[in-house]
Amino acid sequence: MRYYGQVVGEFVADIVVEDTIILELKPVRQIVQAHEVQLVNYLVATGKPVGLLLSFAEEKVEVRRKVRELHQE
Repeated sequence: MRYYGQVVGEFVADIVVEDTIILELKPVRQIVQAHEVQLVNYLVATGKPVGLLLSFAEEKVEVRRKVRELHQE
């Protein structure tokens, strides 16, 4: 990961689809705000436009979609 052009850490996504979508898999009962914030941070740090957060610990699968806002200068 980079911050203002400087390497500040390493990130390994659970799954990356077509070098565009980050899939973050969480074996938790419920997705909480901290999970969503983490995914948004991954999107900003990697420059990927879309992220999907998947929770699959309960009887049903919960999916949240996050999109990185692109600011044009």
